[in-house]
Amino acid sequence: MKKYLRIMCLTIIIYSSTLNCIAQDSNQYPLTLGSIESYLLDVTYDKTSHLIFPSAIRYVDLGSDYLIAGKADEAENVLRLKAAVRDFDDETNFSVITNDGRFYSFNAYYSSYPEILSYDLLTMQKQLEKDNVNDVLFEELGETTPSLTDLLLETIHSKNKRIIKHMGAKSYGISFTVKGIYIHNGKYYFHTEVKNNTNVPFEIDYINFKIVDKKVAKRTVVQQQLIVPLRTYKPLIEIPGNATEQNVFLLDRFTTNTDKILLIEIFEKNGGRNQTIQIENTDLIKARLISDMHLKI
Repeated sequence: MKKYLRIMCLTIIIYSSTLNCIAQDSNQYPLTLGSIESYLLDVTYDKTSHLIFPSAIRYVDLGSDYLIAGKADEAENVLRLKAAVRDFDDETNFSVITNDGRFYSFNAYYSSYPEILSYDLLTMQKQLEKDNVNDVLFEELGETTPSLTDLLLETIHSKNKRIIKHMGAKSYGISFTVKGIYIHNGKYYFHTEVKNNTNVPFEIDYINFKIVDKKVAKRTVVQQQLIVPLRTYKPLIEIPGNATEQNVFLLDRFTTNTDKILLIEIFEKNGGRNQTIQIENTDLIKARLISDMHLKI
């Protein structure tokens, strides 16, 4: 009996010692090491504060009913914010996630006369050197962070290389070409260019990516699969006369068989100078691989 008691006491001592070690290890790696610094700002009831973000706003969470917020009309990257209650005493907070994967945390206080009503978050980011420290992963982008995705779009656009020579359409003084197809982490990057060789501006209504049967590609399309771009480098609204504009579209990975092709269509608003490019599966599988290490394009 005494032997079993000694064993039990020894077990308790070892278990307690293990718990102490775990606690000590936890103290060595506190959660605060991964904390995100919060921005401080004042809000008021009679005036609206505006926060300008470097990218479109994707998500907003308000910490209490003391605040009301909403995106500004026709401005995806501007948040309107004001107090819903006069003279609240408690501190409250709110969080914002933007389309480039940044997470922003704010602590808000009530002030009857706030000194600042407009905030430029890009400038604040640079001052605090917060770039690339709090990327949020989005499901549609897979393993690639939004900031890296944006960097790839920008790099392809800025290098402006033409690695494909045979993909294009030209009519009515408008030429539409695919300059390159790249792939990274299972996503396609389509580099396109529109050139207006006329004096009449070319106003873009919309651009389509869709997979269709070869037999109906030149007729009314009955069977088709629309592919919605995940990201676009920049919005294209109008190509002025005698001007050239390029863009980069991010699409999820896909392939076609021998009976189907990819159509890229660009439509003119209130006009008929539409352009269509046909892409075979043999071109898709030859997409150039982008290296993370050196961003080789």
